[in-house]
Amino acid sequence: MVIQLNPEPEEQDEQVLADFPADELLVITRVERQKKSDHRYIIHFGAYQMTVHEDVMIKYRMITGSSFMKADLEEIVVADERQRAYVEGLRYLERKPRTSQEMARRLREKEIGETIIAEVLLRLQQERLLDDPLYAKQWAEQRITSQRKGKLWIRQELREKGIDKSLISEALENITPEQELESALQTGRKKWNLIRGDVNDKRRKTGAFLMRRGFSGDMVRQVLNILRGEEDFEGEEEEIYFPD
Repeated sequence: MVIQLNPEPEEQDEQVLADFPADELLVITRVERQKKSDHRYIIHFGAYQMTVHEDVMIKYRMITGSSFMKADLEEIVVADERQRAYVEGLRYLERKPRTSQEMARRLREKEIGETIIAEVLLRLQQERLLDDPLYAKQWAEQRITSQRKGKLWIRQELREKGIDKSLISEALENITPEQELESALQTGRKKWNLIRGDVNDKRRKTGAFLMRRGFSGDMVRQVLNILRGEEDFEGEEEEIYFPD
């Protein structure tokens, strides 16, 4: 048995309007606001009823006395589903930016059909509310400068968020080797200074720590050489200022 989690608009029409007669003119007898919802209304056609978003109601002039055939209402159901998906998308973007894949996953969780998901994604992209290239660029910059993560870590994160490989490459190309080295050096130095032990212990533990944060082997070697040089220099200063 196949379970359809994301019914297409045609199937939703059938579900919402299943009891509506197909060959009768349906006249709106009453319109009322749906409880616990500021923007949805219940449209009564005598013994039949359906709910729509306020914007859809206004667009199709669904007021008392207006009449529709079932075929007209099927079009309205699709428009309402499209509006519901768009509003849900806006709500999902309120807290922080999202990728297109994250948005699609969210809409599927709300049981939006795939056709409408594609339409809503396109609309949000055209309105620049979904912008995967910009998202990838800003994410990479933030992870390097604030989170002190390496390019390998960032690449994996962006893959998990559904960013296209070409966009990931472009985002990472904007990060200079100097920026990544500075990030690795700052986080590596902090770790190095916390380790109690000889230089070999510091190199091993700091190196493993940096690798786990997504820095490449070459980058880790550079950082360890710098930190070892700094320690040797401090040792020389100690001999100068604190002789035996």
